Amino acid sequence: MGDRLHLPAVASTVLPVVLCILTLLPHGLVGRPTEEENAGSSALLQRVKRGWVWNQFFVLEEYTGLEPLYIGKLHSDMDKGDGSIKYILTGEGAGSTFTIDDSTGDIHAIQRLDREVKAQYVLRAQARNRMTDRPLEPESEFIVKIQDINDNEPKFLDGPYQASVPEMSKIGTSVIQLTATDADDPTYGNSARVVYSILEGQPYFSVDAKTGVVRVSLADMDRETRENYTVVIQAKDMGGQLGGLAGTTTVNITLGDINDNPPMFDQRLYQMSIPESAPVGSVVGRIWAKDRDIGVNAEMKYSIVDGDGRDTFDISTDPTNMFGIIMVKKPLDFETKPSYTLKVEGANTHVDPALRHRAPFKDITIVHVSVEDVDEPPLFDLPAYYVELPEDAEIGTVVKTVLARDPDAANNTVRYSIETSSNLDKYFYIELTSGTLMTVRSLDREEISWHNITVLAMEMNNPAQIASVSVAVKILDVNDNSPSLEDYLETYVCENAKAGQLIQTVTAMDPDEPLGGQHFYYSLAPEAANNPNFTLRDNQDNTAWILTRRAGWSQHDQSVFYLPIFISDGEQPVQTSTSTVTIRVCSCNQEGDAMSCNAEAYSLPASLSRGALIAILACILVLLVMILLMLSLRTHRKKPYLCDEEENVHENIVRYDDEGGGEEDTEAFDIAAMWNPREAHHPLGKMRQDMLPEIESLSRYVPQACVMGGGGDSNVHGYVLAKLLEADMDPCAPPYDSLQTYAYEGEGSVAESLSSLQSGTSNTDHEYDYLNDWGPRFKKLAEMYGVLETNSSPMW
Repeated sequence: MGDRLHLPAVASTVLPVVLCILTLLPHGLVGRPTEEENAGSSALLQRVKRGWVWNQFFVLEEYTGLEPLYIGKLHSDMDKGDGSIKYILTGEGAGSTFTIDDSTGDIHAIQRLDREVKAQYVLRAQARNRMTDRPLEPESEFIVKIQDINDNEPKFLDGPYQASVPEMSKIGTSVIQLTATDADDPTYGNSARVVYSILEGQPYFSVDAKTGVVRVSLADMDRETRENYTVVIQAKDMGGQLGGLAGTTTVNITLGDINDNPPMFDQRLYQMSIPESAPVGSVVGRIWAKDRDIGVNAEMKYSIVDGDGRDTFDISTDPTNMFGIIMVKKPLDFETKPSYTLKVEGANTHVDPALRHRAPFKDITIVHVSVEDVDEPPLFDLPAYYVELPEDAEIGTVVKTVLARDPDAANNTVRYSIETSSNLDKYFYIELTSGTLMTVRSLDREEISWHNITVLAMEMNNPAQIASVSVAVKILDVNDNSPSLEDYLETYVCENAKAGQLIQTVTAMDPDEPLGGQHFYYSLAPEAANNPNFTLRDNQDNTAWILTRRAGWSQHDQSVFYLPIFISDGEQPVQTSTSTVTIRVCSCNQEGDAMSCNAEAYSLPASLSRGALIAILACILVLLVMILLMLSLRTHRKKPYLCDEEENVHENIVRYDDEGGGEEDTEAFDIAAMWNPREAHHPLGKMRQDMLPEIESLSRYVPQACVMGGGGDSNVHGYVLAKLLEADMDPCAPPYDSLQTYAYEGEGSVAESLSSLQSGTSNTDHEYDYLNDWGPRFKKLAEMYGVLETNSSPMW
């Protein structure tokens, strides 16, 4: 079988040699069917020599013709030209980008091809029998490779660019490297070989044609002269040859600052002024040593290097590190010195050592500060005054003379006064013109030991100018108070006290405060010097002891003693006083603690001891408790008390406050017990009575029951009274309704409630004559209670 390959005319000059070499290669190296195709066709077809040769088809990109682009022709030696073979094309772009004539095998491109979008397509072809659709050859793979043409210009993908280079940089200093990309095939021709050139920016900058590095091409470029530069760079393919495509970008280059300029004051002399009343720390003014540099290179430090105001003024740098701020360091006084001269230096704080030779990087200026005269308030000769004055000083005593003057050149007259709030009690007075401070009231150290007075000085010509000063007056102590006992003006002595026994230690107090401390002397008053009961011992430590002189004390004989004590202090003039101590006679326990100091207790009979009194009180208390308990039991005696056993299961015992439900109450009492009197027990003889009660309804709404058997009225009457007597005699029965034989009576009855409460009381407590007036329906009830009133014989 012969092998043939039909190529497009456009490639006829490039591919003949390649195809000739490929035709000599073994078929297994050129194309190989897949394993699945071999597995599917091995049973039907025998392995035969391949009928065509596959290779790469080459086609130029960007074809712009109107007709489909012919790529190549596929032909099998098995094709006899009778149309029995059908060619099938599959793979990338088959049917959409590439088509094949199934009869002739001609392949065309029906879309515009762009290598930068897709450089090659992998296709598969197969020859099949048109009638049976059976494959005549195994499916094989071939490649359609798109040949590049120079249709893309170089591009700077990151542009425009920003770059910076220090000013004064040397020639050749690298600024930035640019890279342009070309989408064309770099392996085919010169379409992607780019060279760089500078279009704008000469003579300051240049660009390397191969690497795209932008460099400085002009020496000593000064930022202060020009800071920003715009450079246009071009990238051209085809090695820069004529006909190549080009792209451009912009590089904005900024010169970075270096400290190459010294600072310089814009004035050689500054004139400033400030009032003499300006406080310390006040700002006098600002100066500025200008620097053409920026940032840290323009930061300054200021200092006063000379002048007569070095000690009076100070200078600092503001937060921006650019301005110098002159401030007051000491108080100013126009009358003392009206002006000052300062020599100020401003220097850069960051200096490049490599540039020190260019300039000193500092400058000096002169600042003249004038002090302005201000009408100042009077000035006292001292900032504060301290005076000591004895408390016995006479009224009118001179305390102190304060002096104030007008510090201004006018030297106005000064007048004095005391601030009212510091002299509320009017202890002091100051002379208006001389400033003499004196007392106008008696002083008492024990009342007020310090006086803080504020003296005011005012100019006569300008009352708004007022100054003040503090005068502290300490009141010195004078021994003008008598000592007295501090405490223990009342004490006691036990009845069993012996002679010479200590009963109390006394201490004196004195509001005075002598410099050497207090020294008190104690003794009995002259009228008690020979006291037979007590004596006083001075301990020489500002205390004294009260001692007994005898034994055998008795409340009954004398319960209270009075002991006058004489006290004197040790200062001049000596002050004395007499204090009386009350001493009571008390009965004490073994430890000496007082039990009773009342003499009235001994007015009781001698035979009645304290234990007997306690017993009497206890009996009285018990008696009161018993009385309260009896009253409480009596109050609760009428509370319900239920017996454990019911006397009659047929009885319906309810509380006395349950008056029944009226006409609607049909369950209040089981009336069946009344119809079977044999089951009732006689309370006395425990005998059952045969009774056939006849009950008439008491309600106007309920018709009378017809009771058969007649003659039972007396039996019912007796039964009811027997039960009533049984309830009255039973100690366990509470005062409940014994029997509600009138159980059908209630809200609708004119008789209302007929409770049998208090039925055990005498008949005189109740009057039942009105029952006879209620008509025949209440006849039986009237007979029951009427018998009790008229007949004394037993009712059963």
